[in-house]
Amino acid sequence: MANSSTVFLSAKWLNLVFLNYAVEPELLRPFVPSETALDSFGGKTYVSLVGFRFCETKLWGKVAVPFHSEFEEVNLRFYVRRESGGELRRGVVFIKEIVPKPAIALTARLIYGENYVSLPMNHKISDGEAAIGAEYSWRYNRAWSRVHARAPGAGNMPVESSLEQYITEHYWGYSRQKSGRTVEYRVTHVPWTVRQASEAHFEGNAAGLFGSDFGAVLSRPPDSAQIACGSPIEVLTGSTI
Repeated sequence: MANSSTVFLSAKWLNLVFLNYAVEPELLRPFVPSETALDSFGGKTYVSLVGFRFCETKLWGKVAVPFHSEFEEVNLRFYVRRESGGELRRGVVFIKEIVPKPAIALTARLIYGENYVSLPMNHKISDGEAAIGAEYSWRYNRAWSRVHARAPGAGNMPVESSLEQYITEHYWGYSRQKSGRTVEYRVTHVPWTVRQASEAHFEGNAAGLFGSDFGAVLSRPPDSAQIACGSPIEVLTGSTI
């Protein structure tokens, strides 16, 4: 694969909603890629349902593809770690990722082996001085599902070694390939300011898209939820480990 220092994609990720659920580790072990280990925080293992906006998207950091520069994404992810040359790399693994653009989904499947699907999507953002609200929705089997959060006040940098920092500051992605090997790639961005959600929920058919086990998880209220402001990001080309 290409050198890991090459920028494959640049964009802005904005108005990120995180709904976090503590789960039993056994639920996630079948999805852990080789060369990585399941990560935890405070003795708990988490999955997160995340919705956000892609804006100003460019391939190789330069090429804007017509009609593909702004779109929504929702993903279900969990957290792993890997030791490399004495460095602890904290990363994410995606159970499934939803985007509205078929070409984006196909490219991600081909380049990274990620489990992308393309579905009709919408979003609503209400950002005022007193609070911010963000909603991301998608249509699957003719029914709409949505993830929503509302947070008051201004955003703040996460406290060092807090759950909010753990959830929002992962700079590596890991994808298990059909061969059994793992693709590792880096995502770069500045740390995000975060607001604690005063209300957050998922509505819809999670089992149909994510499977019955994850559907049961998402049917209950999240254990924590945040809205992050976002920033410019770069996704670097990966390497097989």
